[in-house]
Amino acid sequence: MCKFKNRQVPPQMFFTANPIIRGVSTFVKRTSRAIHATQVTMAPIQVGDKLPSVDLYEDSPANKVNICDLTNGKKVVLFAVPGAFTPGCSKTHLPGYVQNADKMKADGVAEIVCVSVNDPYVMAAWGAQHNTKGKIRMLADPSGNFIKALDLGTNLPPLGGFRSKRFSMVINDSKVEELNVEPDGTGLSCSLADKLNYKK
Repeated sequence: MCKFKNRQVPPQMFFTANPIIRGVSTFVKRTSRAIHATQVTMAPIQVGDKLPSVDLYEDSPANKVNICDLTNGKKVVLFAVPGAFTPGCSKTHLPGYVQNADKMKADGVAEIVCVSVNDPYVMAAWGAQHNTKGKIRMLADPSGNFIKALDLGTNLPPLGGFRSKRFSMVINDSKVEELNVEPDGTGLSCSLADKLNYKK
């Protein structure tokens, strides 16, 4: 027996015998199981795929940059880093692209883009520290929507949780022409500026 306001209440009063409610409950359970069973597993973006249409931010939350619009009809080099101001990104990854920017653009690259799961103010400050103006577009992906759409994210608790894997890509007319993802997600090897084959 269950107590309710000091009265003895039979346990069966908490269960309904109404067949309509029982039917609805069964339907909800079955639908929930079906949805769970048919969830689509994402696969990382591949060479030949079109970029997802996602807004990134440059300098401030008011300045949206749609990545498909930015890459439409152009050759663009994009590289992503686990975090602004982190040692590997600041000492090696970003500086390599800054040093090679003029050569890349002379060879036909219209834009060079750096993306990180940071806010746009942080990306702007990081870019200013490395003199990226006129060379590299520092685009923020604050909620990680772009990186999630590419399925190239990773969990890095010391950096706050969800971040981007370290990778580079050559994009031609919004399609991925070359993709280099670091094997461990954070290393500094295949995604460096001097490893990129952008002259195709």
